[in-house]
Amino acid sequence: MRVTIGQINTTNGDYEGNTASIIRAIEQAKRDRSDLVVFPEVCVQGYTSLDWFLDRDVVRCVLKPLDRIIAATEGVTAIVGTVRPAELPTGRKLYNSAAIIRNQKLLGFADKTLLPEYDVFDDPRYFEPGRERHLFSLEDCKLGVTVCEDFWNDKTFWKERLYVNDPADELINLGADVLISINASPFNKGKLGQRCAMVSHRAKAAGLPVIFVNLVGGNDGVVFDGTSLVADRAGRIILQAPPFEEFIGTVDLDCAVVDQRCLPGDDIETIHRALVLGIHDYARKNGFTSAVLGLSGGVDSAVVATLACEALGPENVLSVMMPSPYSTRSSIQDSLELSRRLGMKVVKHPITLTFETLLGELNLPKPTAESSSRAAENLQSRLRGNILMTISNAEGRLLLSTGNKSELALGYCTLYGDTNGGLAVIGDVLKTEVYALARHFNRGREIIPTSIIEKRPSAELAPGQFDDQSLPPYDQLDCVLKLYFEQKATPEEIIAAGNDSQLVYDILNRVESPANEFKRRQLPPTLIISRNAIGIGRRRPVTHHYRRRPPEG
Repeated sequence: MRVTIGQINTTNGDYEGNTASIIRAIEQAKRDRSDLVVFPEVCVQGYTSLDWFLDRDVVRCVLKPLDRIIAATEGVTAIVGTVRPAELPTGRKLYNSAAIIRNQKLLGFADKTLLPEYDVFDDPRYFEPGRERHLFSLEDCKLGVTVCEDFWNDKTFWKERLYVNDPADELINLGADVLISINASPFNKGKLGQRCAMVSHRAKAAGLPVIFVNLVGGNDGVVFDGTSLVADRAGRIILQAPPFEEFIGTVDLDCAVVDQRCLPGDDIETIHRALVLGIHDYARKNGFTSAVLGLSGGVDSAVVATLACEALGPENVLSVMMPSPYSTRSSIQDSLELSRRLGMKVVKHPITLTFETLLGELNLPKPTAESSSRAAENLQSRLRGNILMTISNAEGRLLLSTGNKSELALGYCTLYGDTNGGLAVIGDVLKTEVYALARHFNRGREIIPTSIIEKRPSAELAPGQFDDQSLPPYDQLDCVLKLYFEQKATPEEIIAAGNDSQLVYDILNRVESPANEFKRRQLPPTLIISRNAIGIGRRRPVTHHYRRRPPEG
């Protein structure tokens, strides 16, 4: 069998554009003399359409685009991710399905049974679970079709499982000759290699070819990496689509030629590419052609500027320096040098005069090395936020927020100041990962000045101020945060991993502070690169009581 994978980039609600992408891939499959072309999950409507799936007018018209797709399938079989009306007296109004179309005829649907509601997923809010499994015939071949989660519950691969039944295994037992999985699987660190191992394992264990097609593209903060896979019956990966880009490719299932691209890859490089795609698609799909950000001379804004220039082109990125009385000469010089190297425009709007005027108007003490006023410090950040939002408003630029995950987790940020923005680019990137990105950018030539990477981190809102006066050392802090956020480890488990007990409880009490949750609730959409990320992947009440203490004795 000759198979084409259609790894396409969709936009929520753009039925016409998504359908056109599907049809273009079908035409390519025909030119490649393919028997079968497979597309990602809910690629017609857009998987992350959220509560649009609850609107009655959307439910009523979801199948209309299939008519054009069906008409385009002369001489080929297509498997297309779509939602469809459930038409049941009770329950949800839609199924999350795969439409199986052969030679201009709709053969039927395979409905998703296992509906995830962890991390960024909330399928049970929108979809009715499928209740039966059946095969679809293609010449003398029986196809077993699963939708995303239905493929991800192999008891011989996963140590822990969320569901009792395994729909993919049921299809294998029914006599499937080929197993197909259509997916909208978001990018997380380390996930590319994990998927590759999972697909290879399932194919080898079942003795069946596996076609695993995944969505690509950014939608709000969720980034889909693609990296679609085809494995033969021996578990060899014979085709892998490149990550973070659209790809239409064809392979013979019996070619027995291994595609060497199926590697876990460098996490920093995949984070880099995920963030670039996230910025590019968020801007493009929301009608922005240019961006603006504040440039402080620190590593966070330097990394965001570098990513933005790659995603949008340096000619479309404006960096704004807003020095205060406490900005160092080196920070200003470093910002100018970075802008020169990246080729982006830089403008300077000092805030000293306005800041000092408002200090007098509000009767606030001026920060000194001996004592400082938090309100006076935050005033500087809010002045900068106002300047950036005004430029964004006046010039139609997307404002990129530059706060990192380590700071946001502990509330080391100013509401309506540095948290302003249309997109939080590194809000799910730990400070140690920000440094790793900066060094990664410099691996060929020095793009980010070394002086930016090596300087002692400081918000520069008061004389002699440095991050380590308010935060634990970043290497210690990030070790705790990574375990707590990404692995949902308990305080006891984090301590058992070699972290100081008092430090762990101090950090977690700051993370779970209602005041800090209040700040995080008002952040811009955040590009997600890990599980249980700040934002839609992690849900906490603002109003709550949380206070953990180390055991006595």
